[in-house]
Amino acid sequence: MGLKQNLHNLKEKYKGTKMAPAFNALHTFLYLPNDTTHNGTHIKAADDLKRTMNTVILALIPCLIFGMFNAGYQHYLATGEIHAVSAGFFSPEFWSLDNLLLGAMKILPLVVVSYAVGLGVEFIFAIVKGHEVEEGYLVSGMLIPLIVPVDTPLWMLAIAVIFGVVIGKEVFGGTGMNILNPALTVRAFLFFSYSTWMTGDKVWVTGAVERAKEIAGGAKLDAISGETILGGLAQGKELTYSVMDQFLGFIPGSVGETSTLLILLAGLFLIFTKIGSWRIMLSAVLGSLAMGYIFNMIAPSMDGTKFYALMNLEFWQHLLVGGLAFGIVFMATDPVTAAQTNKGKWIYGFLIGFMSVMIRVFNPAFPEGVMLAILLMNVFAPTIDHYVIQGNVKKRLKRLKVKTA
Repeated sequence: MGLKQNLHNLKEKYKGTKMAPAFNALHTFLYLPNDTTHNGTHIKAADDLKRTMNTVILALIPCLIFGMFNAGYQHYLATGEIHAVSAGFFSPEFWSLDNLLLGAMKILPLVVVSYAVGLGVEFIFAIVKGHEVEEGYLVSGMLIPLIVPVDTPLWMLAIAVIFGVVIGKEVFGGTGMNILNPALTVRAFLFFSYSTWMTGDKVWVTGAVERAKEIAGGAKLDAISGETILGGLAQGKELTYSVMDQFLGFIPGSVGETSTLLILLAGLFLIFTKIGSWRIMLSAVLGSLAMGYIFNMIAPSMDGTKFYALMNLEFWQHLLVGGLAFGIVFMATDPVTAAQTNKGKWIYGFLIGFMSVMIRVFNPAFPEGVMLAILLMNVFAPTIDHYVIQGNVKKRLKRLKVKTA
């Protein structure tokens, strides 16, 4: 009660000043706002933007925790200190305290920097522009650490977050006005500005880059191989992970993108809570399966080329590796940047899945296409909705002419 009263007193003290948005944000983040609407409301519900964002964060927490265990597991597996676990999801060797501590030591700083820098930019813009702090970054701040390599330098992440929040959202007017997903804008900035940290065969396992530098300097140490399945296939290598390992997530990759099982459960949770669009998720899956199947059909004719390995990957297996499943559930369904009409959601989702696999196969230097596919469809989402609406208008006008004839 004392904390609430102190925050309320600060809120009243700075009411009407430039600092008011900052204290209002702290007050409403911890407590319900004192102001309520008494008229003009047509639909009354318990959910609001803050509760919606918190629901998505709840869906992300299992991926975050699993990512910590997997980061430690992949490191100790690469150094030979442990052996590969069996396909069992509850293997004690995977869920060990050592794995968790190493993973937490690497991943929690990413989360802290993401939130500190991103919210700092949000507060600055709110104070300068005189509007309330928006809750939209609550989800973006959690998504960003989950879609980057575990050893991403903190200074690099901070610069990317500033770029993503300012250019990806604030220049458009803030939450609800942006046309690009802020988290993917951060990922795109990192990829195009610091590509050596976002690609290659060593960035996905913690400690791999440092070990490679020691070897280059003359130290007699064994290298850590940390390439993803997609990276290996792009180089023509054979799969070394079982389908069950891919589904459960015992593979290298971005922090939160490896476990298709947890991503699937998160998607069902978001559909159940009516936060995520099942139309976008289902159509994106169908699009990726369609493109994967087409590549499987033409793969024999491409034998011997650099595209063959990824083309020959089973069409359904594209959903188990890389960030495709994570992007479909958490990025493509962003209600601000996605299509708004029901028919538009089917088109929008299908094209995301279709182009994700296409980019993944034809870009062996960076065999992951979901980021670019979603950003591209973010730009075209308003156009899709426009033509869907115009099509409905024409149908109604045609029906009207028939009735009046």
